Amino acid sequence: MIKRQLEALLRKRWNSGKVLIVLGPRQVGKTTLLETICKEEGDYLFFNGDDIDTQTTLENVGEVRLRQLIGSHHTVFFDEAQRIHNIGLTIKIIHDQIKNVRVVVSGSSALELMSTVNEPLTGRKWEYQLYPVSWNELVNHAGYLGASQHFETRMLYGMYPEVITNIGDEEAILRQIAGSYLYKDLLNYQGIRKPEMLSKLLVALALQVGSEVSYNELSNLIRMDRTTIELYIGLLEQAFVLFRLPPFSRNIRSEISSSRKIYFYDNGIRNAIINNFNPLALRSDVGALWENFLISERMKANHYNQAHGRSYFWRTHAQQEIDYIEEFGGRLHAFEFKWNPGAKAKFSKTFTEAYPDAMTQVISRDNFEEFLK
Repeated sequence: MIKRQLEALLRKRWNSGKVLIVLGPRQVGKTTLLETICKEEGDYLFFNGDDIDTQTTLENVGEVRLRQLIGSHHTVFFDEAQRIHNIGLTIKIIHDQIKNVRVVVSGSSALELMSTVNEPLTGRKWEYQLYPVSWNELVNHAGYLGASQHFETRMLYGMYPEVITNIGDEEAILRQIAGSYLYKDLLNYQGIRKPEMLSKLLVALALQVGSEVSYNELSNLIRMDRTTIELYIGLLEQAFVLFRLPPFSRNIRSEISSSRKIYFYDNGIRNAIINNFNPLALRSDVGALWENFLISERMKANHYNQAHGRSYFWRTHAQQEIDYIEEFGGRLHAFEFKWNPGAKAKFSKTFTEAYPDAMTQVISRDNFEEFLK
């Protein structure tokens, strides 16, 4: 099993007296990770939120019944908890009324789960996110040489655990994930009324990775009203399919301030959506794949290292742009991404004059690992 960086954070909080919540896409290893720790810590009670009998058993359950179900167990694990009705109140009862019982929770839909647990569990939880395997985790597992030898494969097929460990079967696994697990929670949510339009939207977004996304242009392209597009993109973000990067705008009138860039949590899922697994040498979108890989991996590294900054892109109406900006403690760090290590990169004079204290760096295949640490 590939050792996950989040494990150390979870073990640190294991006996904190608070509920531990792990969010993330389906099939990234949430259940495996939490069960591994639960087993090492002793007996635990497992509830599978995808199971109909479990949903029925826990529907509107009270303290007396919960005590009967838990018995002598000291840990209760609710897996895919967003599928269990009133799960927030159920967890609150256990936390407040049944002493010496630890509660751990996993969920693949932030929208449904957090809307249920946020209020009941205010001040009672630690919340984390588990992503597909990170580059650093892969290096720790396979060694630097082993990971480097499969670098271009990871650019194409992404970092889902099952994809990494089943060499030769990557495309079939990714199509299964993208075709079923990807939509499982979304299509159960009442906000998705046009699943066929959701598929068209995903393809359109996958083809625009690394570019600014115009909701009006998307509306004309797939013939869906702008309000629905914004709703669906929000739901896709809450289901950990993709995420938005806002523009950085502070000092200059010409800075773009209202558009967004959209990235996928995993290159493999993105390529499965557009059905393109051609080798990098035959692709016209290598720059977009490289940018998506770096930003998603940087996001993983920041989360696991508890680096709480803000992320942006920067562009002006005159088409001057910077791929990626982070702000930590009021200090700006600006990055340009180049797939070709020999490609020249020049930071906009407009940006450097407006933000003279900003650190700037070009990231290529020669130094990307430093960027991801």
